[in-house]
Amino acid sequence: MADLLLKKHWLLATAESCTGGLIAAACTDQAGSSGWFERGFVTYSNAAKTELLGVDAALIRQQGAVSEAVAQAMAAGALARSHAQVALAVTGVAGPTGGSADKPVGTVWFGWATPAGVTSAVQHFAGNRAAVRAATVQHALAQLLGRLQADPVAGG
Repeated sequence: MADLLLKKHWLLATAESCTGGLIAAACTDQAGSSGWFERGFVTYSNAAKTELLGVDAALIRQQGAVSEAVAQAMAAGALARSHAQVALAVTGVAGPTGGSADKPVGTVWFGWATPAGVTSAVQHFAGNRAAVRAATVQHALAQLLGRLQADPVAGG
């Protein structure tokens, strides 16, 4: 992923809720990340999603913070409120509490914003809080890499 971002002179921004900055930390753990990592937003509360990323509060009320629409809005907001060309967002229920019948513990929505547009997906991870958060970090970055490789603008 770093190589593709560097090749295009693109920067990455992250917008994280359930991971609390773990994705940004995973990126900045890599030497040379200052060449491709621009910033990370930790928007754990609904108010932070609205204030820092511009996610419509009504959207959060209607869809819930853990939803496709909010993940997409978070990714788009991170892109709009940074100098990055690529962004990823995560919002989910890491547990052990907070789940519901519709959104059980381990439910995570992802959003990716690239020059090809904003895409999203949901995953349901098993395990304790640490396992859900670790799986979220891995999935978010792996899927971003796949999207960059598949994007003729990004991968070319």
